Amino acid sequence: MSSTDLDRSPHFTPNTTLDESPESVSKKPSLYDVIMLNDDYTPMDFVTKILQTIFHLSEFDSQQLMMTIHTEGQGHCGTYSFDVANTKILEVKEAAQKEGHPLQCKLNPAESDDE
Repeated sequence: MSSTDLDRSPHFTPNTTLDESPESVSKKPSLYDVIMLNDDYTPMDFVTKILQTIFHLSEFDSQQLMMTIHTEGQGHCGTYSFDVANTKILEVKEAAQKEGHPLQCKLNPAESDDE
């Protein structure tokens, strides 16, 4: 690719620099907890299936978490970056709606270890 091709490329931005300062390089992304909420309508086996397929929990762990959600009203499904957490919540909502269930999740900022 010649330099004139680069100049015309939509991905080429002249006079840009990469910020490599220690503050920008070492900053960790904010993390968020995905919390699944209990309801009186969604079947327990559907919740277990969602925990296995969307959150990649084992059968044992998904059954344990499903019982926590059922008995305590909510349960922690995982901690992710904002985009990943949001995507997982949307996947749960879409799968539940497709099957006619009202299953819901919420997003909470994760507790920071460095405070």
